[in-house]
Amino acid sequence: MVWVIGSKGMLGSEIIKQLEINQISFIGTDIEVDITNPAELSTFATQNSNINWIINCAAYTNVDKAESEIELAEKINATGAENIAKVAKEISAKMIHISTDYVFDGKGKTPYTEIMKTNPTGIYGKTKEKGEKLVLQELPEAYIFRTAWLYGPRGKNFVYTMVNLMNSKEEISVVKDQIGSPTCTLDLARYIIAVILGGQEIPGNPHPNVYPGIYHCSGEGESSWYDFACEIYKIGREKRIITKECTIKPCSTEDFGSRAPRPAYSVLSKSKLKKALQIKIPHWKESLRAFMASPMFKDN
Repeated sequence: MVWVIGSKGMLGSEIIKQLEINQISFIGTDIEVDITNPAELSTFATQNSNINWIINCAAYTNVDKAESEIELAEKINATGAENIAKVAKEISAKMIHISTDYVFDGKGKTPYTEIMKTNPTGIYGKTKEKGEKLVLQELPEAYIFRTAWLYGPRGKNFVYTMVNLMNSKEEISVVKDQIGSPTCTLDLARYIIAVILGGQEIPGNPHPNVYPGIYHCSGEGESSWYDFACEIYKIGREKRIITKECTIKPCSTEDFGSRAPRPAYSVLSKSKLKKALQIKIPHWKESLRAFMASPMFKDN
């Protein structure tokens, strides 16, 4: 039995779907079980005693609001993650925890590996980094999947936002000085299920005393938000999802005026995951095209 926490979110809902496809028994919870309340988590776990995997997709993800809601972000991203790890330990369940590229400061020039030093600059990244450390402190054998720039069939995300804007405005500006890798939830969910179906441990980190259990997973290749938007527009026009002409102009992070700092470069190296699961990760453009061409795509 797999317990998916944050089951109604963008990633959680896709994991639920993949569990159904693979005929894996599961139970999903969202806000009805408060991860900041250890007693609630423990009670739910003991009432469902056949849980052997816990996947934590719950997170405080509003990067800008986190700068003013520090306590809440920490309660969910750090303390909540620790509480889940404690429950996993209590019931002898394996745990997969979802983290982010924001644990890096973005000053690098080459893809970040799992053993590179973290140095988050904003509250969101700092609370997610703390969550990782607390999870591994409580449950060293936990799996942590760092991902980035998520989009998918359910929930608000960059793809839907761009399609809506491109269908309603003649001109939009998109940031060009932040580089990362767009990631489709369909891909990420499949890799997470592959870990569960494997029935064995992923080969250990070559530096277990530094970052044990951490795996990077995002789309292959790299892109700016501007490039991402241009590709959405290109595919959208081809598929007649975007019915109007729209000019996309590049702008800087400073011009955009975000409250929280963003990593300028946060491309993640997937070498460890690809070797562990013996998989080929599709290029982000390939995944985006497949997503926008699929029946799952909808105008949110």
